[in-house]
Amino acid sequence: MNNFEALGLSQPVLKALGELGFENPTDIQKQAIPLLLSKPQDFIGLAQTGTGKTAAFGLPLVELIEPEEKTTQALILAPTRELAQQIGKQLEQFSKYVGKLNVVCVFGGASISGQISEIRRGAQVIVATPGRLIDLSQRGAVKLNQLEYIILDEADEMLNMGFKDDLDYILAQAPAEKITWLFSATMPREIKNIVKNYMTNPAEVKINSGQVVNENIEHQYAVIKASDKIEALRRMLDFDPEMYGVVFCRTKRDTQRVADELVESGYAAEPLHGDLSQAQRDNVMRKFKSKTVQLMIATDVAARGIDVNNLTHVVHFALPDDAEYYTHRSGRTARAGKKGISLSLITKGEMRRVKFLESKLGIRFEKAMIPAIEDIAKNRISHWAQKLADQEISIGVTAEMMGEANLMLINFSREELIAKFISGQLSRISAKNSLSDLNDSSRGNSRDRDNYDDRGGRRGGRGERRERDSRGNEAGMNRYFINLGVVDQLNKGGLLRFICDNTGLSGNEVGRITLDQRHAFFDVAEKSDGVISSLNGKKFDGREIRVNRDDAGGGSGGGGGRDRSDRGRGKKSSSKFKKKKKY
Repeated sequence: MNNFEALGLSQPVLKALGELGFENPTDIQKQAIPLLLSKPQDFIGLAQTGTGKTAAFGLPLVELIEPEEKTTQALILAPTRELAQQIGKQLEQFSKYVGKLNVVCVFGGASISGQISEIRRGAQVIVATPGRLIDLSQRGAVKLNQLEYIILDEADEMLNMGFKDDLDYILAQAPAEKITWLFSATMPREIKNIVKNYMTNPAEVKINSGQVVNENIEHQYAVIKASDKIEALRRMLDFDPEMYGVVFCRTKRDTQRVADELVESGYAAEPLHGDLSQAQRDNVMRKFKSKTVQLMIATDVAARGIDVNNLTHVVHFALPDDAEYYTHRSGRTARAGKKGISLSLITKGEMRRVKFLESKLGIRFEKAMIPAIEDIAKNRISHWAQKLADQEISIGVTAEMMGEANLMLINFSREELIAKFISGQLSRISAKNSLSDLNDSSRGNSRDRDNYDDRGGRRGGRGERRERDSRGNEAGMNRYFINLGVVDQLNKGGLLRFICDNTGLSGNEVGRITLDQRHAFFDVAEKSDGVISSLNGKKFDGREIRVNRDDAGGGSGGGGGRDRSDRGRGKKSSSKFKKKKKY
């Protein structure tokens, strides 16, 4: 199947796809669309971000929705407002020639009364984030027990963001005979529980992640010191004025800091993280899509649902802790058959992580070099000269302007004028960057743990030995218990990221981590004690987090086990209603 017509789509939908520039379906689209159109059935689609999952479920849904029926026929759940808006926009585009399809997007941070009014005017498809949907359901604006289709997009990410209880509530309230389509990048235990409890004999399509992540993406790494990472970004922007991409940081604090430092140096950058209001997020996305902003600095969660074409780069300011997140990030570039670069800024101690990603994902990394100041200067002068040569003379240039300029410059030769213009370009470059070579070619044991965090600060407790008190605690640190452990599929890096993302702490403020099966202990600098209590009540895979100060100096204290209560789950009936539609 080399084109969409072979997948069984109708002519009105094919016409819309042609106008949108869709030519050949992706692997997930080739396999999912014919299955979803063939008969009413539950379905699981496993594929990475950037593989065309929205069209894989959106096109069949547009074919199956009855435009004449004004009741809500389908619900699509997404983890973030950005992804919900993206899905809603694409459904409207797909259905352009099918008939009036009313798609309403609902999410937190916007007026709920306005969303209720839109739904009451007739919403055949609702695209929602889980929390806002439950609010609307409890207000009687959405009738969950009348749905015909429920689609879970990025299901694993919804669970990662703490929506487990919300998903259980929504799926339990929906009719037993509904049709459920689930799309996810991974298949963790919690996803398997959803399949077991709420789906019946689902068809399954799985796209090989190793093949997907490697397609059209050039994977690169540059070895530099942690403290030089921001200057490396500046040099990349100076060398390539057409660079347009997303930079991924580990924490909200680092995201804001990197963006602030770039802006202060005169670069067009904006942060995107969870502390921004909806209006701020919308403003950032508007400027980024219009290319007013050249680099968006984002956390993994905030970047969910970003749908921007023609990104040239994805930059990993800090490598993620697992391969799936690397795939999610890299998939932001090289879309729609275009090429893209995924560049990891690493220290020499992180080479082992690059090797792990190569092995895990079946990809190959090429070593990249951060450009030297001389190379940047040559490239910028060439770019500037070409731009000047291509510049059309404006009709606004008057004889008076020319005369005044000529009077001021008449004593300089042609060569002197060119040299002055070049000097101006060089001074702007040298003012923002050092003259040193940023590429770290120093000898070191790649097996050593990197001693610097993403901020360029010295790590305490993991890269160097620190003094300990009589109980084994690090000097200047307090010990804490948390009810997360190995059974939660966490390693030390994953737990560190969870702590930092949810408290705003940086890596150098968290010390020794001891991981057990059902719980863990971690040290925190005494000056940071106050923020640790904010972890209490947070959710991890739908379970409430509990953190206690461990004044006894560690141990195997209880209370770390998983809450096994079965909150409101109900297995759906195996019966299916018969659709009298376009099967």
